[in-house]
Amino acid sequence: MVQAYNFLASWQLFPEKGHYEYGERPKSGIYKIESTEDRKELSISHNWVTLENQAFASQYKLIADGDLNPFQDQNLADQAQASFIDSISFEIHFYKNGQVSLHVVHEIMPNGYLKITQQGTKPDGSAYTNSEIYHKQLSVLPYSASVAGALIRPTEEGMIKHKALTAMEEQTNMQLDQIRKQIELLALQAQEIQKRKDLSLMIYNAKLSFKPNIGQTYYLYEKQDESFTLSLVAPKEWGPAGPFKKFVAAVRLLADHTWMEL
Repeated sequence: MVQAYNFLASWQLFPEKGHYEYGERPKSGIYKIESTEDRKELSISHNWVTLENQAFASQYKLIADGDLNPFQDQNLADQAQASFIDSISFEIHFYKNGQVSLHVVHEIMPNGYLKITQQGTKPDGSAYTNSEIYHKQLSVLPYSASVAGALIRPTEEGMIKHKALTAMEEQTNMQLDQIRKQIELLALQAQEIQKRKDLSLMIYNAKLSFKPNIGQTYYLYEKQDESFTLSLVAPKEWGPAGPFKKFVAAVRLLADHTWMEL
């Protein structure tokens, strides 16, 4: 289990760094890899929350000896084969009815993050690939911090701190995600205002032979001399041989005296 050392940790999901071709996109998740007390098996647990706030969890154990071994969750797989390629990568093949139903690759990236790639088959028979990026959590885990160290059992105080840290990270990540969405919304609103401003400058520089009314629809045209004019007449009312070079946009005057393109 020496090669498992780099993976034994609690890992927290970077939701924005994932790539999903199948299944619901999570907004948070914890992926935990532990060694059993006899160091013969790996215990893997996965908890995640979807964008719709639905919570899911899975947990299973594997013998990472490269051989096919019976798998405990028969709904997912009949057998599983787990092996360490080297100290920074290991893979799991899940078999169902003699065929690979899911291939999961774990990789420690140069920046220390964990990349998990899942390759499987959708119900319609087409292949999919999902990938996720995790960062290591600071937590109290029931194994040694070094390969040669003694087994460390979590204390009640340590478990309380771990649960508090997990809850804190989930809440702050959710709040940061909300702020990010608010910033994106403000950016879209700023773009819309800038668009209305540019259109309004164009119209106020155009030829106006009447006083426009708020809420009324007008039609902006480009003339042959490349200047602009505002008209009450729609393009279809002019017919195919209209007097202008081209029709630009249907517009409406808003209460703040900016113009909106319809």
